[in-house]
Amino acid sequence: SPPREMENYIVSKCSMASLGYFSDDFLKRFVNKTTRRAPLINRGYYVRAKAVDYVLRRFLKKTVSHSRRQILSLGAGFDSSYFRLKASGELENVVMYEVDFPDVVQRKAALIKNSQELVQLLGYIDELKPAQNDAVCLSAMDYKLLGVDLTEVMKLDHALMEAGLDPCCPTLLLSEVVLTYMQVESSSAVIHWAAERFSSAVFVIYEQICPEDPFGQVMQQHFTQLNATLHALVPFPGKDTQRKRFLSEGWEECTCLDMNEFYVGLIPEEEKQRIEKLEPFDEYEEWHLKCSHYLIVSASKGDLKQCLLLPPPPIGKVSKVNCDRPTLKRFAHSSALIAPHIVVTSGGFGERDGQHGRLRDVELMVKSASVWKCISPRDERSCTTLFRMYHSTTSLSDGRCLIFGGRGSPLKPATSVLCLKCKVANDATSSSSLSVEEVQCFGSGASPRWRHTATEITYKGQRYLFVYGGRSPTELVLGDCCFLNLEDYSWTDIPIDGPIPEGRHSHSACTWNTGVLIAGGLGTGLIPLQSVFFLRPTLSGFIWEKIETTSSIVPRYSHTAHIVGDELVLIGGVWIHSDSVPAVTLINLSTGESVDCYIDTHSLKWPLMLHNHSSVLLAEEQQILVLGGGGNCFSFGTHLNQQPILLHLPKLR
Repeated sequence: SPPREMENYIVSKCSMASLGYFSDDFLKRFVNKTTRRAPLINRGYYVRAKAVDYVLRRFLKKTVSHSRRQILSLGAGFDSSYFRLKASGELENVVMYEVDFPDVVQRKAALIKNSQELVQLLGYIDELKPAQNDAVCLSAMDYKLLGVDLTEVMKLDHALMEAGLDPCCPTLLLSEVVLTYMQVESSSAVIHWAAERFSSAVFVIYEQICPEDPFGQVMQQHFTQLNATLHALVPFPGKDTQRKRFLSEGWEECTCLDMNEFYVGLIPEEEKQRIEKLEPFDEYEEWHLKCSHYLIVSASKGDLKQCLLLPPPPIGKVSKVNCDRPTLKRFAHSSALIAPHIVVTSGGFGERDGQHGRLRDVELMVKSASVWKCISPRDERSCTTLFRMYHSTTSLSDGRCLIFGGRGSPLKPATSVLCLKCKVANDATSSSSLSVEEVQCFGSGASPRWRHTATEITYKGQRYLFVYGGRSPTELVLGDCCFLNLEDYSWTDIPIDGPIPEGRHSHSACTWNTGVLIAGGLGTGLIPLQSVFFLRPTLSGFIWEKIETTSSIVPRYSHTAHIVGDELVLIGGVWIHSDSVPAVTLINLSTGESVDCYIDTHSLKWPLMLHNHSSVLLAEEQQILVLGGGGNCFSFGTHLNQQPILLHLPKLR
């Protein structure tokens, strides 16, 4: 690190430790004068110290059975980790190597030699060996301090080997805001050298990210004024590019977390509560912005390939449905689970007899043993009224299925409500039949619409169809709430209090705790929404309550959602600001914790598009059946997902 920034770092870290954020009694040995920093600065250096300490302890724990282990700190500056861990007895069979510019390590060596406490931790004074080569400034049995310019990789390699570094034993390489100050060619050379030189290693870096937003621009300007350009920031601006960088330089696995993710996911709740009590704090915006602009990376290889010091992002898997005849190549359709292993799908736009167009057919998928059988049930009457897209299909608790809304074209909304009943033969054969009846509704209620949701809900012992949101030929976004009495099909007014959610369409709705959860959607101004609202029943009607989450959720629409245990599962969707696609987001409704998950689709031979799809929860198997999906890809053609797939979900960590 540049001298001024290095001095600022150690003084700020000392301030943080002196106030009780982080336990380190040795930092003050490397500071001439202590200065109390502002609470925001203390928190920022606290989360950095906790992140580095986390990976250090994880490495020591995972390699405890080895007879020799190594820690190599590149650009160590005046870091005191060796003395802190040595004093607590955690460096058994560990040798720590620290490397920095020659003038820096000479100053550090002098400070160490002038402290009886530090010398005793290294060993008796006569065990401090003279320099074995030009680079070694201080050498003890388990501590080596070397002065080498990291841009000179060959010299670095030679000095470390001369100092006794063993490239064959488990090694943790650590670099805190160091490589980014180097020219990209030089820092990449260090990453590549480490991957080639060590047979079993983990490389951890802590650096800045996100240079282009306003906070990132101010951050860049600050370091430029210090004559400390962050060379790696622009070419490697985020988690995905950092991960690709390490993998391309020879590392076999790599995970990344920004500091918001680290703090929320890996700091225990009682520790967070302790931090809140240390000093007055009310700079939450700046705190979260700072944390979103720093990340920690853990790359690994060899015998330590699976020794990821950071938890990898949860990964779900997909598998092809064992189906007697793959079908349901369509989008903008609607599906519902009408019995434990019977799924009905209707309408949409898709392929029929080699032609693309709007569909009016109804398809059943019936699971028999381990095979899903696809059935086109016999119509008992013409189903021209099922020529619709973006409608809802709601499976009711009494066995009926209501189809509401939808459209033919954007100028022709469907005006009829349909009651669909299916009779499935025991052997799930083509003798299964379908009946569709138009329902006469009474009173003033939901206007014709599509891209809405319709959910069964019970209030004071009476069942209703709760219709929310959507759009119409004249309204781009609807925000009204309508209740259809399922006994007599009358529209009923029920009072709703609380903060009214922004109108939306293409959102999701799930029954939960006798109410309804609304998530995401395309809102006013046609901007994707991230909000989650709960419509909770009360003695006098319902009330809207906003569900708060501990970290922000990627705004999305055209997704689907289900409740699995105490988690809200958001599947797919479309958004406009994120760099990558979180195919699934899990939200713990008890704690507010959320995490994005990525889906391993290697078993599929075609691109899986998770928008304009439908999905049903198979509760017994704890799997989600995803049907259809895709759409028109501009002028490049139409993509339809080839067949239904099963989504196997990870658990929220």
